Amino acid sequence: MSQTVTPFLEMSQAIMEAGGEALKKCYQCGTCSGTCPWTPITHFNIRKLVRYGQLGLDGIEEFMWGCSTCKFCVDRCPRGVELIDIVTAIRNVYSGGGMLPQSLRAFVGSMSARGNPWSGDQAKRNDWAKDQYPLYAPGTEYLFWTCCTVCYDPRNTKLAKATAEILKLSGVSWGIPSVEVNCCGESLKKVGDLELFDRLKSANRDYFKANQVSKIITVSPHCLAAFKKDYGEDYEVLHFSELIARFVQEGKLSPKKDLGGVKVTYHDPCYLGRHSGVYDAPRGVLRSIPGVEFVEMERSREQSMCCGGGGGGLWMEKLKGERLSDLRIEEAMATGATVLATACPYCITMFEDSARTLNVDEQIKIKDVTELFLESLGINIDEPVVDTCAL
Repeated sequence: MSQTVTPFLEMSQAIMEAGGEALKKCYQCGTCSGTCPWTPITHFNIRKLVRYGQLGLDGIEEFMWGCSTCKFCVDRCPRGVELIDIVTAIRNVYSGGGMLPQSLRAFVGSMSARGNPWSGDQAKRNDWAKDQYPLYAPGTEYLFWTCCTVCYDPRNTKLAKATAEILKLSGVSWGIPSVEVNCCGESLKKVGDLELFDRLKSANRDYFKANQVSKIITVSPHCLAAFKKDYGEDYEVLHFSELIARFVQEGKLSPKKDLGGVKVTYHDPCYLGRHSGVYDAPRGVLRSIPGVEFVEMERSREQSMCCGGGGGGLWMEKLKGERLSDLRIEEAMATGATVLATACPYCITMFEDSARTLNVDEQIKIKDVTELFLESLGINIDEPVVDTCAL
């Protein structure tokens, strides 16, 4: 039986004014939902979300949080519709009306109160460094942007240390930011709080200007994408895998330790691959390491599956059977690899959680490309980590 609906065009107009102008370009062909990795395993339907947005219909709040902004749909849309902009605009309009999920309220609240999503004490932002690494100062070549996740998440502080150790060996001039900086705000923008995002961005840009920052290194592809797309064109921004590949090519660093024939597969993070176009550098780094047998997964590069951590997904609970990270772990294990390498702290968190819940964490280890490269230099930074978050 057909159902008649009445469009609420005022709501549709509000979404377009919040950045969702692309609503007008969509002609509902269904390519987006057909290619979305969430479609087979959840009730989320990106085509339905857009249609509800076009008509301003009630009920949109029930599924608008399902998108992880992986960019699969954007790359395949025959009309070039910027679907992520639509998702962000819809979330902005509805979250402003108090419809933010409980799991994301803590995330946004921490961003507002502490400038980071981990409820971490801002004064302890650099505790992971233990005063061993230099602070950035005017005249320094590279700012190593230590994202919130590698500063506060105990597992990912290892990635911050690995990056810093490699930079020490490289001979380049670099430093980490002071504790006054904030989160880059990329995930905050994707959950729809554009006002708070602009506030954090403005404060960070003031820091960059005051310290004459022109070159930025990131380990998080989310920071990379934010700086490149949202912060203007005043900076040269590189993901650290790109810089390592450059060091190897220029002969500044040469892997020496043989890792003994370990079979490694690589996961392309959405924000490093589809969002930023970086595919070759991480693979080049892995192939430069002696004793690494590199194998690709069935879906790789532009076809790589999302881990589910983007778009605020890292801070939201997913039911068993509705986790893309579980599927990706299974795909990695199908290659026979014993190490799943990636180049994103969000992906590391998602995959380690899935490996534990699937009871395969002893069969496959999750490591960042940077950590493997440091191991090949003969340096071991494994040590007990301390949680610096305020609990």
